[in-house]
Amino acid sequence: MITDLKLKPSDSEKITINLGYVDLGQIDLLVRDGFYSNRTDLIRTAIRNQLQQHSDALRQSLLRKKLVLGLRQITRDELAAAEASGNPLHINVLGLVTFAADISPEVARAGISSIHVLGAIQASAQVKAALADKMH
Repeated sequence: MITDLKLKPSDSEKITINLGYVDLGQIDLLVRDGFYSNRTDLIRTAIRNQLQQHSDALRQSLLRKKLVLGLRQITRDELAAAEASGNPLHINVLGLVTFAADISPEVARAGISSIHVLGAIQASAQVKAALADKMH
């Protein structure tokens, strides 16, 4: 199942960046003068503007690399069916891949041939470890 991914604070991943003092001061000045509500608001806006500026290149790359955009939810039944058919899954996602809580490491290994995720994977530590050699 593929779902459009709309980020909410709880559906995001935290990143850390280092900025020079002058850049940080300029950000603080824009926040103080009311252009942005806080530092994070300015940084998110800047990132979205850059992604929008490169949207054509991103679309072409998605097509070329056959990546699915959004949220990909993996279920135990889906993996069992892939294993039973002899056609393990090739998962290629730009966004978020989530594994159901009832998926064991053995079921994940048997049902997945390869996994390539640009974004994040939400799975148990055991499932991630079982798939480590299949991740690209």
